[in-house]
Amino acid sequence: MGTKGRGSLTSTTNRDIIIKLVEQAVAGGASQQLACEEIGISVRTLQRWCKDGAPGADQRPSAKRPEPANKLTDVECKEILEIVNQPEFQSLPPSQIVPILADQGIYIASESTFYRVMRQAGEQNHRGRCKAPSKRPKSTHCATEPNRVWSWDITYLPGPARGLYFYLYLILDVFSRDIVGWEVWLEESAEHASQLIRRAVMAQNITRQEEPLVLHSDNGSPMKGASMLETLYQLGITPSRSRPRVSNDNPYSESIFRTCKYRPNYPIGGFVTINDARAWVKEFVHWYNFNHRHSGIKFLTPHQRHSGQGEEILEKRHQLYEAAKARHPERWTRQTRNWSLPNEVWLNPEKSQVEDRVESKPDAS
Repeated sequence: MGTKGRGSLTSTTNRDIIIKLVEQAVAGGASQQLACEEIGISVRTLQRWCKDGAPGADQRPSAKRPEPANKLTDVECKEILEIVNQPEFQSLPPSQIVPILADQGIYIASESTFYRVMRQAGEQNHRGRCKAPSKRPKSTHCATEPNRVWSWDITYLPGPARGLYFYLYLILDVFSRDIVGWEVWLEESAEHASQLIRRAVMAQNITRQEEPLVLHSDNGSPMKGASMLETLYQLGITPSRSRPRVSNDNPYSESIFRTCKYRPNYPIGGFVTINDARAWVKEFVHWYNFNHRHSGIKFLTPHQRHSGQGEEILEKRHQLYEAAKARHPERWTRQTRNWSLPNEVWLNPEKSQVEDRVESKPDAS
C-alpha cells in the first residue's frame, strides 16, 4: 500500500481497511508485527490508530473533526450574552444567574457553558462594583550582611490553664538567624512591639543608613498599629508584610517558633507565671544563639554568623577536610564537603532565585 513512513498521512478510510487486514492476518495465524511490516506500517502506528477503542480515528491536532452534536447554536449563544447583560444580571456571575433562571423555569445551559460563551465573546470580566481581585506580589528581600533584613512575629505560649496564654515577641536576623530581640507579655499590642523594636535597634547599635533596615512580619494588628508604624518611621526602618492569607510568607519566624516549641524541655503543660515563661525563653535564646548548630548556615551558631566569625570557622573546616583527603585520597571519590556560604540570603525568593541559590532557602532551624 506504500504507507511506510506515511502513517500520519493515511486517510481515515484507509486506516480502517489496514486495521481490518491486520486483524484478518492475525486471526489466520500470522504475527501482528509481520503483518504490519508486510503492509508497511509499524506496530506502534497500528496501536495509535486503535487507541481508546476508536479504530482509524485521526489523532492529529490539525485534523478536521465533526461538530459535536451537543454544541450550542449561534442563537443560543446570543441568548446567553443577552441574558448576562440584562440590568438584573449584569453585576452577577453565571454561578448565580443560572440558579435564578432555574427558579423562573428557564434552563439554557450550565454555568460552565455560560462562562465559556462569555469568555469567547470577550465578556468574562469582573462583574459588580467591588474591585476585582488582584494578585499581590510577595515581599522579596535580600540580606547581604547582618542587620539588613529582620523577621519578627508573635506566638502563643501555654499558660497555667486551658485558654490562658502568654505571648512571645521575637525578632530574627534573616542573614545570620540570630535572635536580636525578644520579650514575653500578657497580651498582643503595637505598643509592646514598638518597645521591642527600639530595644533591638539599640542593642545592635543600628543608626540610619543608606540602605534602610527591612522589618518583615505578617498582617497581624500589632504589626500594623499606628504606634508601631510611627516607631519604624522614626527609626528609619522599612516595614514589609506578608500577603493576606498566605501562611508561608514569613518562613524564618515560623521556623524558629517550631524549633522553640520542639525543644525537649519545652513545658507542654504550660507556664505557671509570666516570669517562668520569660526565664525559659531567656535560656532558649542563649542556647539558640550560642550553642545551636544551624543547618541553614552550614552548622555554625547564629552568633558566629552574626558576629563575623563564620568565614574563618568554615575555612578551617575546609582545610581540615582537604588535609584528610590528602592523607587518604583513596577514601574520597569526589570533592571534599562544601563548607562555603552564599553572600546573599533571600526572604521569599522568586523561583529563579531558589534554583540559583538553593542554600539560601530557609531550613528547619
